[in-house]
Amino acid sequence: MSTQTSDYFSGAAHNLYTVRDWLRFAVSRFNQAKLFFGHGSSDAYDEAVYLILHTLHLPLDRLEPFLDARLTDMERTEILSIIQRRVEQRAPAAYLTHEAWLGDFRFYVDERVIVPRSFIAELLHEQLAPWITEPEEIGSVLDLCTGSGCLAILAAHAFPNASVDAVDLSPAALAVAERNVADYELRDRINLIESDLFAKLDGQKYDIIISNPPYVDAASVAALPQEYLHEPKLALGSGDDGLDAVRIILKHAAQHLTDNGVLVVEIGHNREVLEAAYPSLPFTWLDVSAGDQFVFMLHRNDLL
Repeated sequence: MSTQTSDYFSGAAHNLYTVRDWLRFAVSRFNQAKLFFGHGSSDAYDEAVYLILHTLHLPLDRLEPFLDARLTDMERTEILSIIQRRVEQRAPAAYLTHEAWLGDFRFYVDERVIVPRSFIAELLHEQLAPWITEPEEIGSVLDLCTGSGCLAILAAHAFPNASVDAVDLSPAALAVAERNVADYELRDRINLIESDLFAKLDGQKYDIIISNPPYVDAASVAALPQEYLHEPKLALGSGDDGLDAVRIILKHAAQHLTDNGVLVVEIGHNREVLEAAYPSLPFTWLDVSAGDQFVFMLHRNDLL
């Protein structure tokens, strides 16, 4: 950290008094440090608002009423600390607050899991409509590479009569998932399994398989911003072209799907590479907020 940046922080606690003051300060410091935003916030302002409101235990969607509130000495110290940690450690905000949001769902996170940010969450919010016409008839769901358990929990809410198997290779990640499953009181419906993809699922079949697997190619892994280096490497990279995990999923998914089962997989920016590798597979690309190139769906019959 430069001497100039250190001076900024050392003087802040004695010269900033209101939420508005601290918001301006945080945005300035984040921009000065050229932080990367891709773990829940899109820019310095949104991240500063989130960190300040969270630290003050205020509603995350109600900034305006509090902008001119004067802060106590302890509150100012706490805000300064989290702003300084964000700049100096360059850790994603979610690791500083130990929470991440997917829509209205809050999840505990730490550096044992990647920060939840899957487009599949949007699709589960709509119960995979129009592809799933009767959500209440879904009896079984598999979430491969569950990480924090976020998609498994969303699937349990989307399909209220389904039992959900949530699989991950990392025992550390499953410990985080267990905490989230318990928080949502879903231990009776979500079964956490330590497995390398399908390795320990012999004979199991599911109406829906969802997966947000590792999919970053080697060149992109090498160029990741520092914020991503706090996340588990196991959960990011997947071979030279980013498709190592997806290849295994495509190879074995059919034998784990029921007759009318569907597979839904997120693959990042790999659509062109995937279609070139599997020219005969009739991928259906699902519309999400960022477009129609990030999540594909296949029916069991497509995979045979």
